[in-house]
Amino acid sequence: MLSNSLIELDRAHLIHPVSSYRSHETTGVRVLKSAKGATLTDVSGRQLLDGFAGLWCVNAGYGQDSIIEAASRQLRELPYATGYFGLGSDPAIRLAARLAELAPGDLNHVYFTLGGSDAVDSTIRFIRYYYHAKGTPQKDQFISVESGYHGSSTAGAGLTALPAFHAGFGVPYSWQHKIPSHYAYRNPVGTHPQAIIAASVAALREKIAELGADRVAAFYVEPIQGSGGVLVPPPSWLKAMHAVCKEQDILFVADEVITGFGRVGPLFACEEDDVVPDLMTTAKGLTSGYVPMGAVLMSDRVYNTIADGAGKAAVGHGYTYSAHPVSAAVGLACLDLYENGLLENGRKAGQRLLEGLRALANHPLVGDIRGRGMLAAIELVTDKQRKTPLPAEADAARRIFDRAWDNGLVIRAFAQGVLGYAPPLCCTDGDIDAIIERTRTTLDQTLEDKDVRAAMKG
Repeated sequence: MLSNSLIELDRAHLIHPVSSYRSHETTGVRVLKSAKGATLTDVSGRQLLDGFAGLWCVNAGYGQDSIIEAASRQLRELPYATGYFGLGSDPAIRLAARLAELAPGDLNHVYFTLGGSDAVDSTIRFIRYYYHAKGTPQKDQFISVESGYHGSSTAGAGLTALPAFHAGFGVPYSWQHKIPSHYAYRNPVGTHPQAIIAASVAALREKIAELGADRVAAFYVEPIQGSGGVLVPPPSWLKAMHAVCKEQDILFVADEVITGFGRVGPLFACEEDDVVPDLMTTAKGLTSGYVPMGAVLMSDRVYNTIADGAGKAAVGHGYTYSAHPVSAAVGLACLDLYENGLLENGRKAGQRLLEGLRALANHPLVGDIRGRGMLAAIELVTDKQRKTPLPAEADAARRIFDRAWDNGLVIRAFAQGVLGYAPPLCCTDGDIDAIIERTRTTLDQTLEDKDVRAAMKG
């Protein structure tokens, strides 16, 4: 009875992100009740393995007592403190200092946000201010990568290069530009790493030349493209793109909202390519999704230019909940867990995950398996030689998600027939093995889908 009441209330009042409002009204909500470790329980008592860590974010896993206690303690002591008027709180100051210590290179300055989208939006404002402070306000053109995701704020959605975030919203803006993705499975230059790197470098150089190096402000990139289908670049791709930006005096922004905090192995993905960006955005694993928080990490050069340019005037950018003390306390507790065994467990679990997924390569529907650490994807096709995607009639995103759910597994099912994985770093061997087996069952059921079978015969 309670479940039915909640479904009706949800249908009448709660707007869900990135959903078809009318379709959701028809199907209704699935209500989650509790969670522990990597396991979710819905209101009916059904248990599911969370193979996607909520939305790529519950890196530490559910029900971590140390995180809960840190939040409770801070709520009792100081539930809110503004960062305005020169005020601050102990946990926010300590978290900023700790992130600066752990981040690559000279990313020594931290601006806290509520999540990834407003972190990206903040970088746009900071970058504009930076060039005005330098006396080069004409550098106002921004470049990102096709299939990339940089949030769904008004400005960030234009840097995002996914059609659903543009349609009906009047973005991207004229100052937002794209270059092709490194997407290896379907890259026109083939799959050889050096060919992909060379093509991306050439595309970036061409776009800079087209716009004029004296006009280009910044280049945005995810170390691994998440919402575009978990697209993993070749080793050293990130470093090659960074080198072009450095040569052309263009700010390099690493969007580590998904890849940060152990998701792909190290604390930050940039470390693997020995890249120090000018600005870096983070969120998700920063607080493991327990409370909202994101951050912009800023290099000494960018910070000092802005600070010197402003002089005694205020830099007019701020959020009411920036550096929220409860979120900061949670962030500190998460860092403790990462540094005291969780990163290492995530590396081992990630290796087991990728090995298990690769063991599914012979399945008739599996075209590509890719990933790094605890971030992975399977791309489904109806013809392996031609790399033919699943037909639109198969309604892949909805049907595959539903099948996985019925099999006790939560994954991300993309419209093009890509299955996305980002389990909590706390996963046990048993958790990972169950994710693989439930995936196998889901693939077998998808193989029996009448629209899929028709496409394979046709």
